[in-house]
Amino acid sequence: MNALLSLRDVWVEYGDKIVLEKMNLELAAGSFLSIVGPSGAGKSSFLRVILGQEQPTRGTILLDGAPLAPECGPDRGVVFQRYSVFPHLSALDNTVFGLECAQAPVLARLFGAARRKASDEAAAMLGAVGLGDSLHLYPAQMSGGMQQRLAIAQALIKRPRILLLDEPFGALDPGIRADMHGLITQLWRDYALTVIMVTHDIKEAFTLGTRVLALDKRRHDPHAPHRYGATAVYDLPLRARPEPAAAALATA
Repeated sequence: MNALLSLRDVWVEYGDKIVLEKMNLELAAGSFLSIVGPSGAGKSSFLRVILGQEQPTRGTILLDGAPLAPECGPDRGVVFQRYSVFPHLSALDNTVFGLECAQAPVLARLFGAARRKASDEAAAMLGAVGLGDSLHLYPAQMSGGMQQRLAIAQALIKRPRILLLDEPFGALDPGIRADMHGLITQLWRDYALTVIMVTHDIKEAFTLGTRVLALDKRRHDPHAPHRYGATAVYDLPLRARPEPAAAALATA
């Protein structure tokens, strides 16, 4: 089976500093890839090049066998640790906004029947993430967990094939975090997503993922530490898809 996403000898450099080197990866559709590693190991840089926010200095990234577009596209959605929602918009309008940008890129506004259709789609997505009763709330009226659910709705409304998660649950309390684990597992299955998640939590990585990739530097030079980048030091396929994680992690 052909890989959905391929990285071939990818390097990321900032000036004379090498962040990632010799990154090779073949990721099948439907995978849930957890990425772990120490701070400064290039985990966020790895996500940015897949998202299209940055270009690799060297190497090739392929999506379905074709070169990855050099900009953020609707085939990739992202959720960050800090809530990426618009404070002046309601939950419904936050979610509709993604459809407006895609369908009306000049004005970013929809009207009439198109607006009603987009609102119906957004309401359904908010229902899927557990915010069906909160359509008209503003982010300031929401808890941290609710805001992160809204950010997930924003990311999924354009039906991306790949969902990128950059420490999405790190700022949440343990109980809320366990609920979010269950939610993301359910959405991954329901929407046939391929998920790439960066996390510092090893238990979270192994509980949610079908595969765990560890990034770190293989080589160190105390006289020129910036001249060696991180790469994949471990690539661990897990035997089976995890069960819904909320119950398993509630006592973590």
